[in-house]
Amino acid sequence: MKHFTQFENITTASALIDQALKFKENPRINQALGQGKRLGLIFLNPSLRTRVSTQIAASNLGIESIVLNMDKESWALEMHDGALMNKNTVEHIKDAAAVLGSYFDMLAIRAFPSLTNKGEDSDDFTLKQFIKYAKLPVVSLESAIRHPLQSLADMITIRENLSTKSKPKVVLTWAPHIKAIPHAVANSFAEWSIGCGYDLTIAHPEGYELDERFTQGAHITHNQDEALADADFVYVKNWSAFHEYGKIIHVNQPWLLTEEKLKNSPQAKVMHCLPVRRNLELSDEILDSPRSLVQEQANNRIYAAQAVLKHIIS
Repeated sequence: MKHFTQFENITTASALIDQALKFKENPRINQALGQGKRLGLIFLNPSLRTRVSTQIAASNLGIESIVLNMDKESWALEMHDGALMNKNTVEHIKDAAAVLGSYFDMLAIRAFPSLTNKGEDSDDFTLKQFIKYAKLPVVSLESAIRHPLQSLADMITIRENLSTKSKPKVVLTWAPHIKAIPHAVANSFAEWSIGCGYDLTIAHPEGYELDERFTQGAHITHNQDEALADADFVYVKNWSAFHEYGKIIHVNQPWLLTEEKLKNSPQAKVMHCLPVRRNLELSDEILDSPRSLVQEQANNRIYAAQAVLKHIIS
């Protein structure tokens, strides 16, 4: 595995989950492995869990990490090849990524979608430009279309909380929001859940269909109550429209997840990637209840990142 940008196969996913759970038991067991290695954490967008968990993961392996908030602390980047740079951009990605490639052993990149240019976003244009010109192993800290570190942490969390059922019912349900939100977390969770062999149901209002590249093999419904019945794990997440790209489509029926909606799923555990808008996306009664795995997911972000970094430097 040279880069970590998406779900590869169930063998690799299982190995990463196993390794992450070993690190959770003994985080510093391989602390000498990364001595002399340097990781560049490049943020074009805000972050809390991703930034801190990846830094801790690197430290646990003895890797030096340096954070650059490129959206605030660096020159405005021109991403397009052949561009006449006579406007607001100051440095070309070709030059910036090449320099970063000479400074570090690995790069980890966070770059959100524009939600306006569907073609470039769907092609993961910004992430691919970094990979093209840095010529180093790259870890995606969330791109325009995927958030693989989050999804790996989610799979670790599901593995830890599995009952005796070999193929749990996993539900990804849309939630309300006040603004247009990217598809990356939802795409990745669907991709990893299906790839890991889980029985995935996706529930969303009409008009909120996801990119079919990520949902083939899932049962898709517009009926949230139908989706939630007998669920083992319920992942709550907002996303904007994909076909009417980046749009917010008005929804009449209530989609906020409450205890009442889980009355036919007494054992269901509830997940969310955070940050969460309480009582809009998820109710307090769910978030603060024994059902919630939200804090567990956040903690597992450390060990997911650590497993990936070990895999790359090994």
